Amino acid sequence: MIKAVFFDFYNTLVRFWPPLDEIQQASCQELGLRVSKEGINRGYALADVYFNQENERRPLAVRTDAERLDFFSKYEQLILDKAGLPVSLDLARQVWQIAISVPKDFVVFDDTIPALARLHERGYRLGILSNLRRDMTALCQQLGMSTYLDFCISSTEAGAEKPHPPIFLAALQRVAVEPAEAVHVGDQHSSDVLGARAVGIHPVLIDRDGWHPKVDDCPRIASLVELDPLLAGAPESLYHRPGGSRK
Repeated sequence: MIKAVFFDFYNTLVRFWPPLDEIQQASCQELGLRVSKEGINRGYALADVYFNQENERRPLAVRTDAERLDFFSKYEQLILDKAGLPVSLDLARQVWQIAISVPKDFVVFDDTIPALARLHERGYRLGILSNLRRDMTALCQQLGMSTYLDFCISSTEAGAEKPHPPIFLAALQRVAVEPAEAVHVGDQHSSDVLGARAVGIHPVLIDRDGWHPKVDDCPRIASLVELDPLLAGAPESLYHRPGGSRK
């Protein structure tokens, strides 16, 4: 029986506003570069895999400012390359520096609050696990999510980032459930799916834009609305399904 549902934060429950594709497009235009929003979104989906692999190998939080700038220059170069706009590392650095200068806030996806409210009403224990080094409790309160949540755990609080076990184990301890009684929903295969599975939690990949069709080792959903039938059919509905189904 599933008793708890854990969520990743960014790209699972929230996104940036203004949207990153618009920021990237405008930043490129300032340097005379043209790229489509669709291309940018494809670039982010593929470059984010590199981001998470590198962050797992050596967290950005422990890198120097110069090392972080080097990392994000490469990250930007990958975004633009996968968007169909190959650029030099120096030009990618310029685009990145323009992009990060734009003020932006987190906003919830349209399906976030309704999904949290439904799950809360049905008695599930709910929590957020995030690699963001922020005060997640205050942030969730600001976004109107705290009413439905039992806890928020950041990597700073847990002393480790996803996919490493401590942050997942801290969540289990916080609500006193066994791994097999919990589901974790996130948008990254390495940090969310593999991290959760490593400690025995059922993983679900949320793939809002359909950029990960080859993932078939866990349920893959396009919206939080699709959690309802998965939880209703648990645990059988949470087992491995070959073929890359999004349900």
